[in-house]
Amino acid sequence: MKALKRTFWFLILPLIFLLTLLSFIGLTPTYLLNAPAVASGIGAKLLCSARYVSGFTPAQAKSDLIQYSPILEYLSISYDDENRQVTTSLQGLAETTASYRNGIGCYTEFSGYTARAEYEHSPLTPSPASWPAGNHVDTIQPAWQRLTDSIVSSDNEQGLNTRALLVVHNGDIVAESYAQQTDTETPLLGWSMAKSLSSIMIGNLVYTGRLQEDIQPVFAEWADDERQQITLQHLLTMTDGLSFIEDYSPGDDVTKMLFTGPAASDYAVSRPLLHEPGSHFHYSSGTATLLSRLYFLNTGASLESSLAAYRQDIARPLGFQHAVFEPDAAGVPVGSSYFFAPARDWARLGQLMLNKGTINGTRVVSEDWIEKSLQPGPAGNTSSYGYQWWLNTGGADKRWPSLPETTFSATGNRQQFMMMVPSENLIVVRLGWTSGQYPTDETVSRLLPENVLPQNELK
Repeated sequence: MKALKRTFWFLILPLIFLLTLLSFIGLTPTYLLNAPAVASGIGAKLLCSARYVSGFTPAQAKSDLIQYSPILEYLSISYDDENRQVTTSLQGLAETTASYRNGIGCYTEFSGYTARAEYEHSPLTPSPASWPAGNHVDTIQPAWQRLTDSIVSSDNEQGLNTRALLVVHNGDIVAESYAQQTDTETPLLGWSMAKSLSSIMIGNLVYTGRLQEDIQPVFAEWADDERQQITLQHLLTMTDGLSFIEDYSPGDDVTKMLFTGPAASDYAVSRPLLHEPGSHFHYSSGTATLLSRLYFLNTGASLESSLAAYRQDIARPLGFQHAVFEPDAAGVPVGSSYFFAPARDWARLGQLMLNKGTINGTRVVSEDWIEKSLQPGPAGNTSSYGYQWWLNTGGADKRWPSLPETTFSATGNRQQFMMMVPSENLIVVRLGWTSGQYPTDETVSRLLPENVLPQNELK
């Protein structure tokens, strides 16, 4: 018996030591258990979209992917260009396949989920009309163009991977520069910039009478518990109080939602209440995904009907030319994260905001909705977030100290941004793949009219 005990402790003590050491460096048992599925899920999804939506080479797609974690270097990757599929696994574990469909991009395949496989949208039809209605641009101004070319070149010499930099002034594209396999037609992933589009989509439902602002409970699943207190405004301002961990470690809420399950919004709607609604700001991709679910439910509750509504009421009025909005395997658009668009299409959304809800002769949302969108939410722990838009309010604590307080922005992972400066009638779109910090404040400040144009050309 003593010998057995000695053998037991001889075996278990090194294991305890190893687990303690791994936990100390952040590799908890939860991390290790979830890592294969998350790694394979993120790999298949992002590689598929990079290859078949953005048109990047496999080498470029993998280079972008492994920035997220060294573990992704060890993925086994197989491309099927004929069927437009990517299959990945982590050392043979958690094999995952992501498939591309025309008009709706990529998502991972799950048994029993056939909505995406059975339905394809044709791509958007580009228009030869002048921007923003179409893709014709003849308004480039040399001074701005030289500056954007210089910024993109300098950025990439520093390893910042800027792929598109576009400037709109007084409603015209005055400069645009591209690099790293991109051009005016390349749909680029904006990550959380999609959240701002989701806000406009909800605003359109309110404007057209398909959704009441005072809806409560917001979802039937919340009717019989404390989540019935959550309002639409709480969701729009990230003050819903739902528990959602978003640090992008394997096994946290956001990785489970985006990379290991078929229905992102099903996961989000199941989260319990952590704070009293309205009392606490907490940035959450789960909350933004719930806005997508709300749009889906109020536009026919099917992939076909919701995408048809999006195209008729959002994409066509704005003049989107090459944008792709990816739904999950259940057919619900992933409005927290998966909107791909060229810089010109992103800028159309910015122009809609500067125009107070109209574009190309069509009103998409009410002027009142725009005004509400740019007001800080009800929570006291932030003054810099509106209806899925980052604000520059906060006095001495402005997010972008060099820019006017009325500045607002859509921002996304890898340092993507679309910055609007209303006082200058200016939009700056920057898309890229930066693993660290990007000098957003400095770059946009350099592109202000006062720093580019001669004094006699300022309007």
